[in-house]
Amino acid sequence: MGTRRQLALFSSMLAIYAALTFISYYGFLDQMTQLPGVEPDFDYNQRWIYGLANAGLIIVVYGLLGLAGYWFARKLNWPGIYREGADWRGWLLQPMAIGLLLGFIVIVMDRIFAVLIAWDGFPHPQFPLSLIASATAGIGEEIIFRAFVMGLWACLLNRFLSRWISMRVAFWVANFIAAMAFGAAHLGSAMVILGGTSLDVISPLVMGEIFLINGIVGMVAGERYVQQGLVAAAGVHFWMDMVWHVVWPVFLSSL
Repeated sequence: MGTRRQLALFSSMLAIYAALTFISYYGFLDQMTQLPGVEPDFDYNQRWIYGLANAGLIIVVYGLLGLAGYWFARKLNWPGIYREGADWRGWLLQPMAIGLLLGFIVIVMDRIFAVLIAWDGFPHPQFPLSLIASATAGIGEEIIFRAFVMGLWACLLNRFLSRWISMRVAFWVANFIAAMAFGAAHLGSAMVILGGTSLDVISPLVMGEIFLINGIVGMVAGERYVQQGLVAAAGVHFWMDMVWHVVWPVFLSSL
């Protein structure tokens, strides 16, 4: 029964992710393609087709990655989707508090880098797309980098190096690898924002900001994943993005 409930909850998260992706393409395609240096090549009359195609792709690809991640979690005796028997504080209140604090820390760090780099920092999606993007990133990126990447590496390390390292060490190494992969995944969008097609357009300081900020967020989300499961990791990510991508831009616009 536990496995059935876990997979039912994962299916619900996947359905929400797919539905929000469809809404993003159908309702906000113009905002999604308004990036520096980007010449959008979309037929805006076909937005519903783009939405359905991407929603279907998410269900298939992220569904398979999530199922693999759940299998890794079972092998490692991790909670998986959620920790059975935990109360609402573990899967709701704690991730919210941690995510809100992380959002504040990310803002402070971004402002420090903005002074060092002498620029305005990374742009944010327009509201309400920023709200949708926070939810989709919280679900999708945690499926990839925590459930799949971290779980895969933890399994490999535990399988082949268990004679030399403890399970705890394997977890932290896998967590670090997943966090760095999470940071590297943002390099493509950084190149687009900076108007280039290669990593040469990203200065060392900007590169440092990308990996430092995303690395910290990834490590914290990874710790919550192992303690409380995917729901908690997604919660940390979502509330951090809410502060960073939703509340902070509104505050800036009011100044």
